[in-house]
Amino acid sequence: MNEEKGNASERELARHKWHEHRNGAMGGVYGLAFVGAAVYFIQQSDTFGMGVLGLLKALVWPAMLIHKIFTTLKV
Repeated sequence: MNEEKGNASERELARHKWHEHRNGAMGGVYGLAFVGAAVYFIQQSDTFGMGVLGLLKALVWPAMLIHKIFTTLKV
């Protein structure tokens, strides 16, 4: 009976490991987009404060894009 519990725990652990890595590609795409946006916004800045604001914009630009698309489509 203990072996059954041990095997069940191993199966749960294996399933948990698979579940963690399922969406890894989208994280990479978002990471590359963040780096690109950060570089763009920092290059456009003249002061340190504008550079910090550029980093913040780089974090939230996907949300701003979706909002603009929805308002344009009047959704």
